Amino acid sequence: MSTPGSLALFGLAGLCVLAAGCEAPPNPPGVSGDAERGRTLLSQYGCGTCHSIPGVRSANANVGPPLKGVANRVYLAGVLTNTPTNMVRWIRAPQDVDPRTAMPNMNVTEAHAQDIAAYLYRLK
Repeated sequence: MSTPGSLALFGLAGLCVLAAGCEAPPNPPGVSGDAERGRTLLSQYGCGTCHSIPGVRSANANVGPPLKGVANRVYLAGVLTNTPTNMVRWIRAPQDVDPRTAMPNMNVTEAHAQDIAAYLYRLK
């Protein structure tokens, strides 16, 4: 039988082992791309200049909408059903979706847009 102190110690040790062995969660269905690379790309493309994005360094602007919870939104840009394909489309060519949008075309490649979408779909 363990004492409360030993149980607490075992619990902390167990957490450390779990944390060390944890892998990133899988992408949601229909989402391809590398979420960690997407997090880095959000910074490299300067997305935090306009958006607040959890987990992205210096991404705390409020020009565009905050991206926390974007995975739970019904629409993207107010007009596109929120699907992985549409998110990639919006990231790559926002003026093709809405010519009046303030979001600039950053010339994001297809692969980079998929990585960015993979990260954004984890922001629930």
